[in-house]
Amino acid sequence: MNTYMMKNNPLSFLSFSFLAAVMAIGCKEEKVAPVLIPDVNVVAAGQQTVPVYSEFVGQTLGISDVNIRSKVDGYIMSMHFKEGQVVQKGQLLYVIDDRNIQAKIDAAEARLAEAKTYLVKAKSDLDRVEPLTRMNALSKRDLDAAVATYNASQNQVQAAEAALRNTKIDLAYTRITAPITGIIGISRLLVGDFVSQGNLGEALNTISAVGAMRVRFPVTESEFLRFRRKATSDSSDKVDWAKLPIELLLSDNSAYYETGRMDLANRQIDPETGSLLLQAVFENKDGLLRPGQYVKVRFKTDEFKDAIMIPQQAVNQVQSVFQVFVIGDSSKLSPRIVTTGARVGSNWIITTGLKPGEKVAVIGSAAINPKKPVNPVMMNWNYDSTSRN
Repeated sequence: MNTYMMKNNPLSFLSFSFLAAVMAIGCKEEKVAPVLIPDVNVVAAGQQTVPVYSEFVGQTLGISDVNIRSKVDGYIMSMHFKEGQVVQKGQLLYVIDDRNIQAKIDAAEARLAEAKTYLVKAKSDLDRVEPLTRMNALSKRDLDAAVATYNASQNQVQAAEAALRNTKIDLAYTRITAPITGIIGISRLLVGDFVSQGNLGEALNTISAVGAMRVRFPVTESEFLRFRRKATSDSSDKVDWAKLPIELLLSDNSAYYETGRMDLANRQIDPETGSLLLQAVFENKDGLLRPGQYVKVRFKTDEFKDAIMIPQQAVNQVQSVFQVFVIGDSSKLSPRIVTTGARVGSNWIITTGLKPGEKVAVIGSAAINPKKPVNPVMMNWNYDSTSRN
């Protein structure tokens, strides 16, 4: 635009000035933005010997759980214990109505007296027949009959005595006493209820000896085979299951203060569940454990020597492929395929693909471009030496 037009057309001059100002501002905004290098948490792959523990759900039982049942028929007349408390061996628990049995005792005593009377008579007859037979005043047949009557009377006395003893035993059964020392439960029948010998299989009560406790827990058949091979192997890591300390975790996940020992295994695999029932024993001096509690049993089942470990967040899994990102000298992420072993708490054991001390990025689900450098930030983490299968 020439000078003449600018002087004679003020609007054109203003438009030109505004355009020049806008172009100047645009040039200032086209400065190159700085490159941001993201921070990435990094850990060094650790190495140590790691014991592996397995956990199984079990249930507690008393070292002896004895059901109390009545051996006679009758009404419960009285109870002589406080439910839920400790009872001593021999302590009176229940009294059953004994009037019917007492009547049977009276009848048995009468029959015994009658039998003894017949025995006295038979003995008197025999004593009289024997000398007469020797004098040929009576025949040999008369002597044989007297001897047979005497022997039969003796047998009748013995039978009456046995019947009396049985009824007296039944009388003793009307007083039910504690067979062991332990905690007695809540009575299923109370005073006034009728009990019988069968009682449809229902027990009056149960006493549990809780000075020590049994814990029964099932293991799968494959786990049992693995344990068995470990116990019979000739390797240096052979496990003596009889001496293996067993830990107990209560329902609130707190650890029980006593360690137990393996006690026994059932004779067969349960065909319905495919599991084998094992039993461990724990001391219970303060009575913290009660029968029927659901607990977890935990014990060492394996050991990885010089295992390489990294946090689980450092491992990315795509289907069956496990991958980590290793930090190189150029501070760039290098993807690497690894093979994982057992989980150790919040960590993975890496069996192949990684060396001790190599730095691995803990990126979780974050999106990182492996081609661009990162700012590695060393992250503190602790090895968890208790692995749970």
